[in-house]
Amino acid sequence: MPLINTDTNGVFVIAVTPFTETMAIDHASIDSVTDFYFEKGAGGLTILGIMGEAPKLTQSEALDVTRRTLARAAGKPIIVGVSAPGLAAIEELTKAVMDLGASGVMVAPPGSLKTDDQIFGYYQNVVAAIGTDVPLVLQDFPLVTGIHVSSSLLGRIVEDMPSIVMLKHEDWPGLAKISDIRNAEAKGRRRLSILCGNGGVFLPEEMERGADGAMTGFAYPEMMVDVVRLVRNGEMERAQDIFDAYLPLVRYEQQPGLGLAVRKHTLAQRGAIASATQRRPGAVLAPKAVAEVERLALRQARKLKELA
Repeated sequence: MPLINTDTNGVFVIAVTPFTETMAIDHASIDSVTDFYFEKGAGGLTILGIMGEAPKLTQSEALDVTRRTLARAAGKPIIVGVSAPGLAAIEELTKAVMDLGASGVMVAPPGSLKTDDQIFGYYQNVVAAIGTDVPLVLQDFPLVTGIHVSSSLLGRIVEDMPSIVMLKHEDWPGLAKISDIRNAEAKGRRRLSILCGNGGVFLPEEMERGADGAMTGFAYPEMMVDVVRLVRNGEMERAQDIFDAYLPLVRYEQQPGLGLAVRKHTLAQRGAIASATQRRPGAVLAPKAVAEVERLALRQARKLKELA
């Protein structure tokens, strides 16, 4: 597998972890959803993320999911989330997945960190534990972690730790942070790849600010692929039109506590996975919610026909 670097771009879909109705890992659906993401234009995948239900897996299962995804990806880049409460677990899982052929790993800061110096020191310790030869993605997701990484702190981290090659940008509001990063680079700071999350809610604006692509898990990855391509080609209005057609479903997927259930339902409806099952604890869509999702999907299809 190719290693990620500071120029990595495009769409890296945050992959769901498929389960059978008995909550066992569904290996056949790992194959089918991996195929689905790449057929829709993804350049790479990120597995074992927060929306990949990583905390619900054993270490052995995490490696099983990694092994199966890497085999199916056939050389395309795969980033593995290795966040854990302790450095020993991060080090162990990182070594295992990199030995299997992962392209890099992603780490989010734990919620116990309180100051800029603690956050800075934490990533120094992560880099020391996994090695400077491992490409590292810093996941900046304050809405979930409760950790706010300011532009100035991020600059300190980037300057001190060159193995951090990518920012998974999920700050909200966070558009100014993208501008801050690119402005600092224009003045001589080393480059950082920026892929954005938050379900793609701000993707057109993020791309216009200088992001390199998306790293999130919307059930219609082709939207993100089209928006990224069009903005990079200077076709902002067309990108916005495409984005707007999908926006009601993007919004619906962003419901806290329910978003993954919506995403898995849609992926199952699209044939990417066999079952929408989540491991406990996990929300289940009520019949009314299912009807709402399906109505929005039909409306989206009509809007796309109008744009064709």
